[in-house]
Amino acid sequence: MKLILREYNLKLKHTFTISRESIDFQPSLIVELQSDGFSGFGEATSNPYYNITVPMMMQDLEKIRSIIENTENETPEVFWAKIHPHLKQDMFALCALDLAYNDLYARKKGKKLYELWNYTTERNPMTDYTIGIASIEKMVAKMQELPWPIYKIKLGTKEDIEIVKALRKHTNAVFRIDANCGWGVEETINNAVELKKLGVEFLEQPMKADNWEGHKEVFKHSVLPVIADESCIIEEDVAKCHNHFHGVNVKLVKCGGLTPGKRMIEEAKKLGLRTMVGCMTESTVGISAIAHLLPQLDYVDMDGALLLAEDIATGVTIKDGIVSYSDLNGTGVTLL
Repeated sequence: MKLILREYNLKLKHTFTISRESIDFQPSLIVELQSDGFSGFGEATSNPYYNITVPMMMQDLEKIRSIIENTENETPEVFWAKIHPHLKQDMFALCALDLAYNDLYARKKGKKLYELWNYTTERNPMTDYTIGIASIEKMVAKMQELPWPIYKIKLGTKEDIEIVKALRKHTNAVFRIDANCGWGVEETINNAVELKKLGVEFLEQPMKADNWEGHKEVFKHSVLPVIADESCIIEEDVAKCHNHFHGVNVKLVKCGGLTPGKRMIEEAKKLGLRTMVGCMTESTVGISAIAHLLPQLDYVDMDGALLLAEDIATGVTIKDGIVSYSDLNGTGVTLL
């Protein structure tokens, strides 16, 4: 097996702002694994909140190149368990590698990934489209640029309710709110009342990740469901979120890929938690991997490639929130 690493700097259509930062470019690592005439592709993007850079991911993968390249025909689960001890300090790099390995493995088996997992796709959820924090005029313009059935709106400002009221005047779409840890307990409980009136479906990670007492209080009193994101990073976090959140948003880059992501979704379902997978502004490489988990999800946020000025791959396509799979096996990705 041959390991190939590629670094990209993905240009965004618009400046993307959340409660913590603003970006115009998203650095990204693409991992390709070649074996027996097949290629598998995976992706992970950099993230300052988690202190992850593309050069760091590349360096961590280079250190174990020989272990990776000496692998032959192991299942993705066995491969992940073998690699995890070497990359447990860099789950983003592990994710890119795991996605590529899952893709390669399925292509060798002559199947799409969801087929290999025996998932059926008839009831796949639609993806939302994210509107980053900006002036109300710019947020409205972004909605009008891409009319969509479900919008995820980034908040965490002093005028959050006013923003949603203003946006509601321009669309009947479902709203989801992501405050990225920007609110307090009372603020969340009070905002939920107002936001429910405005057609909001759920709140995502309104408070700081480690505020477990606060999460429990909000869980008891919020009139809207609350979904964990920053509070649910790795497999062990799913059980912690039980009775603190109504659901979990699994991010593949944070948990180390599809292999643990699948296990997290299964665990969440057993605990009665709603299931969601989110993205980190990946290209179609990372987004296509997420698509194969859709049959197991209640909600999905896989709009990363739609936010790009220019994509670097083909794979799944998304129109009006509906995801269509590529004809190719594996995750269906081809690099442009």
